[in-house]
Amino acid sequence: MKKIAIVEDEFLMREELADILEKAGYEAYPVQEFEEVARQLIRLSPDLVLLDLNLPGESGFQICRELKGRSGIPVLVLTSRDQLGDELAALKLGADEYLTKPCRKERLLARVSNVLKRYEGRRNLLEGEGFLLDRQTYTLYKDNQSAVLPKNQGKLLEAFLNGTGEAVSKEALCLALWGTTEYIDENALQVNLTRLKKSMAKLGMDLQIVPVRGSGYRLEGQQRSAASLPKAGNPPGEAGAGRPAAENGGAP
Repeated sequence: MKKIAIVEDEFLMREELADILEKAGYEAYPVQEFEEVARQLIRLSPDLVLLDLNLPGESGFQICRELKGRSGIPVLVLTSRDQLGDELAALKLGADEYLTKPCRKERLLARVSNVLKRYEGRRNLLEGEGFLLDRQTYTLYKDNQSAVLPKNQGKLLEAFLNGTGEAVSKEALCLALWGTTEYIDENALQVNLTRLKKSMAKLGMDLQIVPVRGSGYRLEGQQRSAASLPKAGNPPGEAGAGRPAAENGGAP
C-alpha cells in the first residue's frame, strides 16, 4: 500500500484529504508539526507528498526546495494559489504536479496515480539541477547520458546533494567517504574531489565544487538560493472561507 504524506495546516481540510486517500486505498500520514517538515518527510519516506504552500513557519516553497534537494520523494502541490508565477516557481523547485483548490477528488486521485506511476523504480534517485544520481549504484544521469561513478565519487556527490546547496563540512565528507571523522586526510579528500569534478565535466555538467572558508565545500549550481523563493503570504482568496465541504465530493 502506497504511503502519502499530507502537509496541510488546516485541520478540516487535512482530515478530508486523508479520508479521500484512505478510501482510495492509500495510507495517509497527515503532518501536524510544522517545524523541520522536510526532515520529518525524509524520515517518514512516503511514496508521495501532498503539499500546501501557505503554512505556518516554513513556506511550501521552502519545504519543496529542501525535500527535492535531499531526496527523490515526489511532490504534488495542492494550494489555493492560482497565479502562474507561483505554479512555475514550484515546478522549478522540483514539484511534480501543481493543482489549485477547489479540486474535484477524481482529478486529485488521477494526478496522484499518475505521479506514483512515474516514480515506480525511482525511489533511490536524488535530484540535482538537470541530473539524477542513483544512490544504490551511483549511476549519474544527465540528459541522454549516464555514467557509473566510482564508489567514493558517488558518496561525495550524494553528500553534496543531501546538503541542499549549503556548504558541506570536511568532517561530513570524510564521514561519507570513510565512515569516520577521527582522521581527516586532506590530500586524499582533495584527490577524490578532483576526480568527481572530472567525472561531472565529462558529462557536460555545469557545476563547480568550491571551498567555503571555515565551512568546507559547496556544490554550486544545483539549487536556487532561498532568497529567490516566492513569499508565502496569503493572496486574495487564500483564506479558508469558501472551501468546499467533504460532502460535496470535492477535494479542497
